[in-house]
Amino acid sequence: MLEPGASEEAVALRVPDARLWGLDDPQLYGLEVELRDASGATLDILANTFGIRTVEIRDRRLYLNGEWVRLTGITRHEDSPWEGLAETSGTIRHDYDDMKALHVTLTRPVHYPQHQEVLDYSDRNGILLVPEIPVWQFNEKQLSDPKVRALAKQMLREMVEHDANHPSIFAWSVANESETSTPGGRAYFKTLRDMLKELDPDRFVTFADDGLPGISRAEESASSMADFIMMNQYFGTWTGPAGPLPNVLDRIGAMFPDKMLIISEFGAVGIFAPDLEAAERLRSKIMRDQLALFAKYDWIGGAIFWCYQDYKSHRNLRPALTQGQVEVGLVDENRQRRPSYWLWRELNAPAKVALDWSPPIMYTPPEGFRATVTRRGPEEIPSYSLRKYRVVWEARDDDDQLVAKGERVLPDVGNARVVEGTWAAPATKAVTLTLRLYHPTGFLASETTLSWWEPRSGGEDIEEMRKKGTPAPQ
Repeated sequence: MLEPGASEEAVALRVPDARLWGLDDPQLYGLEVELRDASGATLDILANTFGIRTVEIRDRRLYLNGEWVRLTGITRHEDSPWEGLAETSGTIRHDYDDMKALHVTLTRPVHYPQHQEVLDYSDRNGILLVPEIPVWQFNEKQLSDPKVRALAKQMLREMVEHDANHPSIFAWSVANESETSTPGGRAYFKTLRDMLKELDPDRFVTFADDGLPGISRAEESASSMADFIMMNQYFGTWTGPAGPLPNVLDRIGAMFPDKMLIISEFGAVGIFAPDLEAAERLRSKIMRDQLALFAKYDWIGGAIFWCYQDYKSHRNLRPALTQGQVEVGLVDENRQRRPSYWLWRELNAPAKVALDWSPPIMYTPPEGFRATVTRRGPEEIPSYSLRKYRVVWEARDDDDQLVAKGERVLPDVGNARVVEGTWAAPATKAVTLTLRLYHPTGFLASETTLSWWEPRSGGEDIEEMRKKGTPAPQ
């Protein structure tokens, strides 16, 4: 009940036996608030959703609901040839469905506040977010400008007030690739951080820092004041040769011994190769090599690849073309998948599956299989708990007719879970077994195929040909 003249009323609510929001179980609750006048007439109704979860950083590690996680993802610009920047919900859902197929559990949704559909989708499908305001490559003079700071405060305040109920958001970012290793840049970050801690004290505050390789002391960078470090790095392209990256990470780890780090951008822009094919080879190499490198540092809590798709730009960053395109995506601007798309999907699958015939066979059709499903451990990236994953398998003959099928839910995929299946030996010359592992949310986590063919005769040897009088090669 609001007293006369009052405009606020705090109400405490309890959710008994609450289910926590998580990556594979993104439980949401609905809340509806109705405002009535003294006569009971409805003046306004507001409905919203929320989730209950904990996100902590302890000992330089990221914990979701008390469990240590190491996450990966992909950024995405709001751009397409058919809608430009004025996206519809359909395009957003299409792209994010595709990103979930690529095992995205973490992303920094680029340099501006996002469409409501992005936040709602992430809430519903278990993606952690670090939204960011459009302070992009500002110099020290701009970061020191009172008008810039006032506008940055306004944008952050509006973003927090509008989006604070989204459980997918666990941190706020106040800048991207700006001169934050300067007195003015450090003052800018501290001002915005302090304001955010008052507005939203339970979330982390950070920014995307591309200047870390160039500093010699931690206190030079505003990252020393951030709750965790986000590092943009393009070793192998923009930043320079790939070779120095391990030493740079060693140095950053030593300079910031109490900070968790998330690689907020890495990848390969096409202009660093002579053509699109060479660019794709470079992109795949950087992806494979650097993900393996990041896994070695347990204080690297996540890695975000730039970028999902090619997009329009005021600059041309596509080899041999002058269309104002940034050629950097796992898919092109029309969402046609490149080979790196499939490589990313393979490298970021949350589980590994070993599949073989059981018993081992060679000359006769198989009568069963044995699969071992193993989650990625904490020494790898990505790595997180896998519960209630579903295994679905089917075996088909040489006419694509079903031989057998089955499925099983794995309550907890730890170091290894064995799945087996059997069937009566089919009269066929070939058997193809497909085993799929699904997230509890329905997205495909991995797919493995095993094939058997009836051995073909190798023909007669020379002695047999001579006995039969068949002309033999000399």
